[in-house]
Amino acid sequence: MADGPNGEPCASPLDLFNSIAAQGELVRTLKAEKASKDEIDSAVKMLLSLKMSYKAAMGEDYKADCPPRNATPGSNSGPDATEASEDFVDPWTVRTSSAKGIDYDKLIVQFGSSKIDKELINRIERATGQRPHRFLRRGIFFSHRDMNQVLDAYENKKPFYLYTGRGPSSEAMHVGHLIPFIFTKWLQDVFNVPLVVQMSDDEKYLWKDLSLDQAYSYTIENAKDIIACGFDINKTFIFSDLEYMGMSSGFYKNVVKIQKHVTFNQVKGIFGFTDSDCIGKISFPAIQAAPSFSNSFPQIFRDKTDIQCLIPCAIDQDPYFRMTRDVAPRIGYPKPALLHSTFFPALQGAQTKMSASDPNSSIFLTDTAKQIKTKVNKHAFSGGRDTVEEHRQFGGNCDVDVSFMYLTFFLEDDDRLEQIRKDYSSGAMLTGELKKTLIDVMQPLIAEHQARRKEVTDEMVKEFMTPRQLSFHFQSFCFDT
Repeated sequence: MADGPNGEPCASPLDLFNSIAAQGELVRTLKAEKASKDEIDSAVKMLLSLKMSYKAAMGEDYKADCPPRNATPGSNSGPDATEASEDFVDPWTVRTSSAKGIDYDKLIVQFGSSKIDKELINRIERATGQRPHRFLRRGIFFSHRDMNQVLDAYENKKPFYLYTGRGPSSEAMHVGHLIPFIFTKWLQDVFNVPLVVQMSDDEKYLWKDLSLDQAYSYTIENAKDIIACGFDINKTFIFSDLEYMGMSSGFYKNVVKIQKHVTFNQVKGIFGFTDSDCIGKISFPAIQAAPSFSNSFPQIFRDKTDIQCLIPCAIDQDPYFRMTRDVAPRIGYPKPALLHSTFFPALQGAQTKMSASDPNSSIFLTDTAKQIKTKVNKHAFSGGRDTVEEHRQFGGNCDVDVSFMYLTFFLEDDDRLEQIRKDYSSGAMLTGELKKTLIDVMQPLIAEHQARRKEVTDEMVKEFMTPRQLSFHFQSFCFDT
């Protein structure tokens, strides 16, 4: 699974033009195949959204026979140009010019997903009997597709399973990489369901300057950090694409089915691939889609094809699963449901990106207590004023302050977080004090993770990554009926 921005160029008007063409083709295909009304309506909604984005970027309506002459983003100078070019999100690029970060309400409209509202959070609490995770309480997981359907199934004693992943591009992970795994562990615990974790080392080999052996070695190292999050070995299967695809006929059969039902024009439109991209990149989306279907894991679900999948992930991964949801009904499988998270900000601010090549862009899971303190004090973007006097008078801005943003992710106590927000906003708390609060939270959190990781042996990794039966509460229902 792709793990977020890597600095590749943002979408151009030509990319938008190609996306509209591909989406139009999809709408025509769905209508020709007499797909469900909901499926067609969703595709049409996406088509209209793309056309609106194109008009905002180009200052004119999309015309099928008139591709844009200038293929560079931001080339227009109309009144909507700045707003249209502010935010851009795809599986490899996340760009915003706002210090507050991405406008997620706009992104929900653009992607055609649904907001996680108080009613849904309350329903999750009723279904699980557990207090909602802080990521839900604070809007860090903010968007979904079909979560109500998953809850319907759960309340009717019907099974579902979890799927998330990691693109292992480096040996060391940073705290932002932990967000989907922290939340997925909570989901596994409160729903008592099985989990599959895809390590897309094949993807990283195709996109990065890595050898196959390097990509696989990163899988093993990253798997240790994932296991250190506390996943139940009896309910969790971690797999390397490079390894598992060759040993699972069920998985590969689903990859081929997906490949047959997605055209080159569609993947170009969805992912922005060009004629110069290697064919491995073009076929990879089918590999990321395949774990969404239960019979990709016959050792866990036997030949069952009707067990729904729930995917917690950052919203930049949604294009993969929009494609998957379009394909699923045509190959006889349920659509995967999704829970989308916001992006974890770089230390330098929400409008910049984290990079494994820049150790100061985030707090890494290998950092010492001293390194954490230095990074936060030197590099964490501040929402404070230029002088102490101004700060005491006018207060700080929590909306852009990275230390406060990090606390919203990692400080469990809601009352304390709200008090910090009030104190910093009023000027009662200075930037140095806010940074010290973050350091005091992050140092033990990272130290505890490092201690757990030391306990993860190579034998444990091998066991997590061995295809096998898992234990979960609906197992007998699943297989005996």
